[in-house]
Amino acid sequence: MKKENKAMRTVGISIVCLALTLGTGCATQGQTGAAAGAGTGALIGGLANMHGAWGATALLGAGIGAGVGYLIGNEEDKKDAQNRRAVLEEETRPLGGTTWQVISSMPKTQNPYKSVVSHFRKDGTVVTTKTNMHGAVETVTESYRIVGSTLIINKPGYVENTKFKIEGNKLIIDYGNGSAVLQRVS
Repeated sequence: MKKENKAMRTVGISIVCLALTLGTGCATQGQTGAAAGAGTGALIGGLANMHGAWGATALLGAGIGAGVGYLIGNEEDKKDAQNRRAVLEEETRPLGGTTWQVISSMPKTQNPYKSVVSHFRKDGTVVTTKTNMHGAVETVTESYRIVGSTLIINKPGYVENTKFKIEGNKLIIDYGNGSAVLQRVS
């Protein structure tokens, strides 16, 4: 009887692990790693203590495996993002190849500019040229991509997600704690 219980437990744990590993639709490698790690950890934890509280050791193994799997998968996601050079065309639409000039912003900036113009290139970079009141020009190049109605702008050290919409020849950007209206130049 005990041998049958051990076999049933092993089969049960294996089925749960398989379902956890294969049954999840994961969007990132971090999520996939967490699912695979949970399944593997549950199996190892359950098999390691078949004589006592196998469920507790399986659960502990699943938790540890999920954490380790997520860390490994998340590092892979980071490497992919760093190695990614090409931007897909649909990630730059509808801004790719357009130029916009800021006509208003809320709240007002502490250091007002005479002009702020952003050119969204089709290669996934946005070049912003700021001219201050004394005529000095500053140019900043950042990466961007669009997901739905979210404009994601990033540079090493920061990422900014903003909501945007285009109304005619106006681009309205909502930063969450402020907004800007830009006029289409080209």
